[in-house]
Amino acid sequence: MQGYILRRLIQIVPSLFLASILIFLIIYLSPGDPAVILLGPDATPGAVRAMQERLGLDRPLYEQYLLWLSRVFQLDLGKSFLNGAPVWNLILLKLPATVELAVAAMLLSMAVAFPLGLTAAVRRGSRLDYFVTGFNALSLAIPTFFLGMLLILAFTLQLGWLPPGGRGDLFGDPPRALRHLLLPAVCLAIPLGAVVSRYVRSATIDVLSQDYVRTARSKGLSERIVLSRHAVRNSLIPVVTILGVQFGHLLGGAVVVESVFDWPGLGKMVLYSVLSKDYTVVQGTLLFVVTVFLLMNLCIDLLYTVLDPRVRHGD
Repeated sequence: MQGYILRRLIQIVPSLFLASILIFLIIYLSPGDPAVILLGPDATPGAVRAMQERLGLDRPLYEQYLLWLSRVFQLDLGKSFLNGAPVWNLILLKLPATVELAVAAMLLSMAVAFPLGLTAAVRRGSRLDYFVTGFNALSLAIPTFFLGMLLILAFTLQLGWLPPGGRGDLFGDPPRALRHLLLPAVCLAIPLGAVVSRYVRSATIDVLSQDYVRTARSKGLSERIVLSRHAVRNSLIPVVTILGVQFGHLLGGAVVVESVFDWPGLGKMVLYSVLSKDYTVVQGTLLFVVTVFLLMNLCIDLLYTVLDPRVRHGD
């Protein structure tokens, strides 16, 4: 097992290297000059050139990339162009909010998706199955920003139950924090739950058609025991895979939801940094998210051995 983990960690290195090149090129080729944005539109050409030299933007592209990459190898993601704060500090400041939102959305989606997916699989072809399938399709078809505005319109403006945005202190004032958390978490959980529900349904249908399930039924075991002991556990591997992928997506892809609900997380920070051409913050945050995503995939592979003893990662 240790040898497998070591090999997987080594395989992550070239993936991160390619990701760093792609991230750097995308940021470099985006329109706009950070020096002009920092100095304002009335800055003189001389002042702009001086700022470009100070930021290292006057150097050739390969030199800028190698300089950034050398700092990354030293676990230094650079400093923000706007306020001079270390990127690591900014990431650590915003990460708890994003993790809080992602975990809440994941738990909500699992609480709904697993029962719906299992029920739809067991009652395949029934009206309930068609309803779940239609609901999943509708959930995936609605744009996230539009869904967020609908939730604010319904639960804030019309009913007045929940605040439209912001984040509360989860440890200092839990009730208030949960009221702020609920709407953005539901907005993320609805499309996520639709994806998970479809995978649960598909995986469960596949397991229920296996010979060992038919054998269990022929022995007179109740449907509840067949589902709990045989179907559910054996259908978890593809579901766990999609959950891990979606959790990594939530960490880096909640930009729209965090912006709609004014949630102070990584997504909102990246969006603000893109608009202000704060290259170092965007590059560092994206590389951090890619790293977390790759490590999450490794953890999922290791979890397979717990869910299915037949899966072994040999040395």
